[in-house]
Amino acid sequence: MSLSIRPLSARELTLPLDWAAAEGWNPGRHDALAFHAADPDGFLVGELPSGEPVAVISAVRTGDDFGFLGFYIVAPAHRGQGHGLRIWNAAMDRLAGRTIGLDGVVAQQANYAKNGFTLAHRNLRYGGTAPAAPTRLPPEVVDAHPIPFGQLVAFDAVHFGQPRAAFLRAWIDLPDSRTLTIVRNGVIEGFGQIRRCRSGCKIGPLFAQTESDADMLFTALAGYAPGEPLFLDPPEPNAAAVALARRHGLEPVFETARMYRGPAPKLPLDRIFGITSFELG
Repeated sequence: MSLSIRPLSARELTLPLDWAAAEGWNPGRHDALAFHAADPDGFLVGELPSGEPVAVISAVRTGDDFGFLGFYIVAPAHRGQGHGLRIWNAAMDRLAGRTIGLDGVVAQQANYAKNGFTLAHRNLRYGGTAPAAPTRLPPEVVDAHPIPFGQLVAFDAVHFGQPRAAFLRAWIDLPDSRTLTIVRNGVIEGFGQIRRCRSGCKIGPLFAQTESDADMLFTALAGYAPGEPLFLDPPEPNAAAVALARRHGLEPVFETARMYRGPAPKLPLDRIFGITSFELG
């Protein structure tokens, strides 16, 4: 059966987000705003001749030589009919010539390997209940918005591997979120956000120079939603990040395989205590 593949508009991004929620991936309530800003043509839908959507995927370009795959979902009633392969090929064509990253479910790791992807590490999702809010924030923990935006972009780029200014501008301005930095002597040493999701809240990103700074930032962010379900996605190789999650009563609930096709970016995993999102890296 033929499949027509086209980009989704900003208004239509509710479709992959709703499908992701049905898969148990718990996207943020307002993620569509930042995802569309990252790459307005980067979210694809596959439709039958009737106009029924049956498959989605994201193939988001960042800079001149990097891309990230996400939201690879075929509607359950239409699986096993080749629609997934068709939209996958369209996404790969869109990112041709670039290093491509993804956070795939572990069960699909072998299939991704057949397509030239190599495992870099696992990312783990930890979940639990947000601790009580601190009585006051340390003086070095400040709202991110007054910080010169170029400094935020540069700090984020070190931990993501590429500058992503359009995405970051939209991300820190998401409704139902709080974005904080650690600043000492005018220098950013930590950066994090908490946002409301379909269930509870997620902290991501959580970038910090030291474990103690990450803990300070985590506590400040978690205070946005005390007593609510809380999730954090640390890379498994960062033992300090895993220890931080467990110290705050979070337990593993999900995992992904971070894989790359092409040269993997050299990321400072010891300073990444929580990735930004499984969908865009």
